[in-house]
Amino acid sequence: MLRLLPVTATGLILLGTLGVARADVYRWVDEKGVPHYSDQWVPGSTVIKTDKLHPNQLAAARSEQKSLAGESQNISKELSAQDNARAMQEEKAAKQQGQCKEAREHYMQAIEARRIYKGEKNGEREYLSDPEADAYRAKMRKDVQDLCGSVPAFNPETPLNPQPQPIPEPKVNPALATSD
Repeated sequence: MLRLLPVTATGLILLGTLGVARADVYRWVDEKGVPHYSDQWVPGSTVIKTDKLHPNQLAAARSEQKSLAGESQNISKELSAQDNARAMQEEKAAKQQGQCKEAREHYMQAIEARRIYKGEKNGEREYLSDPEADAYRAKMRKDVQDLCGSVPAFNPETPLNPQPQPIPEPKVNPALATSD
C-alpha cells in the first residue's frame, strides 16, 4: 500500500498540472505596479490566455471546418472518379487482351491449316481457293497486328504439333515395394 500512495499522489499532481495548463490565465497589476498572473478572475484582470475560442475565432473555425468538409467531399469525388477511370481502363485492357489472344489463335490455325473452309448452312464445308485462303490469312495477320501490336513468328521448319514425350516410369526398390 505504501507503493501505491506515491504513485497515486504523483498521478494526482500530474492531473492537476494538466488541468491548470488548460485553464484561462488572467493578468492584473496591483497598487505597487507588480504584475500578477492567475487562473482565477480578479476584478480589473484581463485574459491573456484562454482555452475558449473568441467569437470571431469560433466563426473562423466553423467556416474553416465547412471549407475542409467541402474539400474533403471534392477529394472524395475525385478519388472515386479516378477509381472508376482505372477500373474502366483495366476492363478495357482485359477485353483487348482477350481479343488479342483469340485473334492469335485464329491466325495460328489459319497458318497451320493446309486448307481453309467456311461452314455452310446445310452443314457442308466449302473450301477456299488458294488466293482466297491467302487473303484470309492476310486478314487474320492484320487483325492480330491491330489488336496485339505484333504478330507471332512462324517458322515452317519447326513442327506445328510437337510429339509428346513419354513420362518415365518411377524407379521402385523391389525390397521396399514388397510387404512381409
